[in-house]
Amino acid sequence: MTTSSGPAVLDLIGNTPLVEITRFDTGLCTLFLKLESQNPGGSIKDRIGVAMIESAERDGRLRAGGTVVEATAGNTGLGLALVARAKGYRIVLVVPDKMSTEKVLHLKAMGAEVHMTRSDVGKGHPEYYQDYAARLAAGIDGAFFADQFNNPDNPRAHEEGTAPEIWEQTGHDVDAIVVGVGSSGTLTGLTRYFHKVQPKLAFVLADPVGSVLAEYTRSGVVGTAGSWAVEGIGEDFVPGIADLSGIRAAYSISDEESFGTARELLRREGILAGSSTGTLLATALRYCREQTTPKRVVSFVCDTGTRYLSKVYNDHWMIEHGLLARREYGDLRDLISRRFDEGSVLSVGPTDTLLTAFQRMRQLDVSQLPVLDGQRVVGLIDESDLLLFVQADAARFNGPVAEAMTTAPQTLPPSASLTELSTLLGRGLVAIIADGSGFHGLITRIDLLNHLRRTLA
Repeated sequence: MTTSSGPAVLDLIGNTPLVEITRFDTGLCTLFLKLESQNPGGSIKDRIGVAMIESAERDGRLRAGGTVVEATAGNTGLGLALVARAKGYRIVLVVPDKMSTEKVLHLKAMGAEVHMTRSDVGKGHPEYYQDYAARLAAGIDGAFFADQFNNPDNPRAHEEGTAPEIWEQTGHDVDAIVVGVGSSGTLTGLTRYFHKVQPKLAFVLADPVGSVLAEYTRSGVVGTAGSWAVEGIGEDFVPGIADLSGIRAAYSISDEESFGTARELLRREGILAGSSTGTLLATALRYCREQTTPKRVVSFVCDTGTRYLSKVYNDHWMIEHGLLARREYGDLRDLISRRFDEGSVLSVGPTDTLLTAFQRMRQLDVSQLPVLDGQRVVGLIDESDLLLFVQADAARFNGPVAEAMTTAPQTLPPSASLTELSTLLGRGLVAIIADGSGFHGLITRIDLLNHLRRTLA
């Protein structure tokens, strides 16, 4: 893709490689992934970022000194920020609060103004991210509201760029394309192009469980949306630019399967991808394995997995959200997010310095650490202990943990009841779970809340 103006980095958008998947069971099919993560902004949304901004420049909707405003689950915002900042525009983005930390930090590093809003409300609610962004745009002089969900330049970018690339890279030989729908620009643009060059091509919809789109393609009914952790695809409404006419099959994929498949893609193929890619790949594998005749199938690595290191590739986060299987004991050990026997407990010893304790608290953003002598709990050190000990003399940071720790912390055996646990936590304490076999881990109020949330799910 060649841009009309701006730094040369924008000329690197598009023409991404197509890679065959060889280490998964694809049945009778040959499966390819188009590596949209290789775009300079790290995702497929770079394509629509440059298309929407340059179209607005051509027709006068965006002028020098103007502001680009958008509602985004992250990648469209990053694509727009890449292009807008390269061309000297202000960029204002509204993002839902389930977006990964890496995406938010990336947006801010690029100079974007980020407004966080709720992800648990639907269209029409004042905190709904698209409505929020529209209000912001209306109040900013010289603002261009990109509005990816209704902007015709969104599908045009894929009709004129992504689709012909796939057609050429497959040697004009492709039977099915697996896509997800966020704004639906990719699906609509591909549908328009392949309707002309390969009308029999089947589109396969990959949709998170909780989204209304898969069921809508089957029944024509927009049901009640649920919630899902996958970012960037799935909707609680049918986007205005959506062309679903080419969809021949639709699959609903759970968060657990999506995240697990993304992790497996890295282990098997060496491709680091995000959660939506996990949804697409899980769908593509199901579709391929169901076929009774050989087919050539294409899907996408929508974005780079470096944006999800704190989520998809973080065992602790995955366990906290019930997305990674672990041994269950049927007692309080199941509530411990960082178990000693899994090697995930961060602790200090009684002879470690208080500076070491402080640095480890900051490392994991925790307020307390168990003090262990081997597998035996000998104390607990928290922020209050540390502050009381060093505030009069900062040189005390060099003293041993044993001088400041609580030496008789209260413990509970794994067999204790939730009532006993709640009573202890209600007193502002942390529950140390230990018995004759040794220390098992800590339970905080957040751990109990996570357990209760999973119970209701």
